[in-house]
Amino acid sequence: MADIAIRSARKYPCDKCPLHARQIFRQFTKPELEFISRFKKGELTVDRGATVLSEGTRNPHLYTILQGWSFRYKMLSDGRRQIVNYAMPGDLIGLQGTMLGEMEHSVEALSPMILCVFERNELQTLYEQHPDLAYDITWIASREECMLDENLLSIGRRNAMERLAYLIAFLLRRAEGTGLHSQKTPLEIPITQQHVADTLGLSLVHTNKTVRKLAERQLLQWRDRGCAVLDLEGLEKLAGWTGDQSNKLRPFI
Repeated sequence: MADIAIRSARKYPCDKCPLHARQIFRQFTKPELEFISRFKKGELTVDRGATVLSEGTRNPHLYTILQGWSFRYKMLSDGRRQIVNYAMPGDLIGLQGTMLGEMEHSVEALSPMILCVFERNELQTLYEQHPDLAYDITWIASREECMLDENLLSIGRRNAMERLAYLIAFLLRRAEGTGLHSQKTPLEIPITQQHVADTLGLSLVHTNKTVRKLAERQLLQWRDRGCAVLDLEGLEKLAGWTGDQSNKLRPFI
């Protein structure tokens, strides 16, 4: 069974947060940084495959991903799974449970992770005293909605090859600048074909056939550790997707 361990000691104090060094994230003001340092209660280490949050449960915490990959999903009563989105460094998870009382989806780690832990009952102080941070949380929630819109479009209207091309291009573009991958070529995404099938609403057999078609076009290659991207622009062209055109710096908490 994969493990989760919370520690109050901080390996990454907020003033030395590695995400600050990433150019895609906006910088905190000094008062914001002081508040976030108090707001943060510790760090959570998570093994690959661990369930971070479970649908239908209540959790006193919300988390910012510092390192690693995860995915959000929902289950049917017969065990079928729908992956609704993927989360990466800088993303906030657990906000839904904070606002609605309990989680409407689950979150599982795709890789070993480190999360910053925040007390959900102190979120009101953030809204009252730091309106810019409150706006950031609203922006994060709005951005999540936009990504879900695009994913729904993909499942509803793109064919299988276009869906897979979009998903891989989307994940890699989101990962750019977050420190999730090195500069080695080709770049790899740590997902299995079962993850792909559960994201795109395809059978595993259909997914495997689609992977082979894209591999024949020299767009990607499937390896034991996941998907290696050979031609990102080719994937985007096949999907008819131009990526995120916003130049706005991403906020995080």
